[in-house]
Amino acid sequence: MIANAIGAEIRRFEEREHEGQPSRAVIAERVYETDAADLWDALTNKERIPRWFLPVSGDLKLGGKYQLQGNAGGTITRCDPEKALDLTWEFGGGMSWVTVRLEPVGEGGATRLILEHIAPVGVTEEHWASFGPAAVGTGWDLSFMGLAIHIGSGAAVDPQAFAAWSASDDGKGFMRASAAAWAEAHIAGGEDPDTARAMAARTARFYTGEGAPDGGSAA
Repeated sequence: MIANAIGAEIRRFEEREHEGQPSRAVIAERVYETDAADLWDALTNKERIPRWFLPVSGDLKLGGKYQLQGNAGGTITRCDPEKALDLTWEFGGGMSWVTVRLEPVGEGGATRLILEHIAPVGVTEEHWASFGPAAVGTGWDLSFMGLAIHIGSGAAVDPQAFAAWSASDDGKGFMRASAAAWAEAHIAGGEDPDTARAMAARTARFYTGEGAPDGGSAA
């Protein structure tokens, strides 16, 4: 089941201003076969989030603080049920922003999820020069995949099964394909092709367990 799931269906990279700062945006989109109410609940319900993502604590409402276990925390800055969610993404001493938008698709009750992860230029330049947008993009692809599995079955993703898949040829193939797809989005956004593909290759080596050349993290 996991091997047949995909991450984002549309990937984009943009350079823009955000909150008055030059920034880079990694944008992922996917249509889920469920209505906006159910998808919103999966994204914001403290009981459901760990079924496809990570355990979360905090006050999950406008102005509230959240903390993902072993990962980022921050503040919820916009919360329009079934439509829009904005939050700060604070990790490792740096801060970026994540925005989520939900849009109905057609007449069949499907919903498009549009996620943007926006980081200010200059905060993690060494990391960016090594890995580019594939670092966060591949991570979000894996999350989109977990959400698809959960939405499709209603069940939680089995952590042991996911770990076994991640170490398998299929899992590593998914991560390599994801990183390569983000390289193409980076190129479409204006990056030199050789530079973009080298960044993505380093990201793929990290995610597949072959190690980051500088000993750091790709995420």
